Amino acid sequence: MRVNDFNFDLPEELIAQKPPEIRGSSRMLVLDRATGTHQDNFFRNLPQFLRPGDLLILNDSRVIPARLYATRAGLHTQYNSPDPTGRIEVLLTQQLSENDWTALVRPSRKIQLGERLLFHAPNDAHPLLEAEILSAGEFGERTLRFKPTPDFQAILNKIGHMPLPPYIHRDDNPDDRDRYQTVFAQQLGSAAAPTAGLHFTPEVLSQLKQQGIQIETITLHVGLGTFQPVRAENLEEIHLHAEHYTLPSPTAKAINTTRLAGNRIVAAGTTTTRTLEHCAAIAQGQPLVPHSGQTSIFISPGHKFQIVDGLLTNFHLPKSTLLMLVSAFAGRESGREKVLAAYDHAVRQKYRFFSYGDCMLLL
Repeated sequence: MRVNDFNFDLPEELIAQKPPEIRGSSRMLVLDRATGTHQDNFFRNLPQFLRPGDLLILNDSRVIPARLYATRAGLHTQYNSPDPTGRIEVLLTQQLSENDWTALVRPSRKIQLGERLLFHAPNDAHPLLEAEILSAGEFGERTLRFKPTPDFQAILNKIGHMPLPPYIHRDDNPDDRDRYQTVFAQQLGSAAAPTAGLHFTPEVLSQLKQQGIQIETITLHVGLGTFQPVRAENLEEIHLHAEHYTLPSPTAKAINTTRLAGNRIVAAGTTTTRTLEHCAAIAQGQPLVPHSGQTSIFISPGHKFQIVDGLLTNFHLPKSTLLMLVSAFAGRESGREKVLAAYDHAVRQKYRFFSYGDCMLLL
């Protein structure tokens, strides 16, 4: 299949630029995978679609304020100047070791190997962080080594910005520290939110548990693949960047038990889905065991899902690997057609798209 097979027309005004006023008030389009029929609903009614004995799995990764602004050491520029010729944007995408990170750097053509970048608080001449460029990859990718500091995360919290996606055409604001984060986020490390989880509220989670639905978590730290567009023409040419994940012991046990009982496993988000299907692939038919690792799994039409029976997900970009995953989940034969028909309906009904937008439930 070709990447263009997953294109669709999306009016720009449907791309959500901010979260709904009240968390959990989003609309939800429900797609029946067997028939391809869909119905309009609301996320608050999610418990009506799940059954006692179902297992809901969430991604508990926590977004870090990963967007930083730097100046090049030796250049006489105003610190954190809005002048693009004097300011370097650095988006941390994955921690490699205590001091080493992969990042997207812009404008990257200016930044050479061995060069040092300085990171300041606004109007402060003394840099709080300093990093050296260790290596360079394609499309602005760089490996940075930060000078050791007693509390790197505290400095990030002070000078970093929430890494809102590029289709949100505004600067981040203090509200994004809360709203671009799930209410169950625990494990620091993501450069983007697992956006299906943004809809959940403590009240909905409590209602699900009272209804007899078990809730467990995995961790997948969202990294570079979220920010890089698909540059291939054919699906078989697509290769994703590896991301770190953890399958905890309670979750592995719950999956094995739910499978034996014949009940459903519902994944909140494509990040959760990719993690679970990767774990199933390496288990090779055996019960899952807790572990951590790296996954670069790419799920496209034809994939045989081994764990996930239901999927809650946001509406995704045209020609994106996430739309390909959702199409694969909708059916091995005509999943793409079912999903694109549902997306066409969502556009006509003016659903809100992407990270801060509405959601879709596939069962």
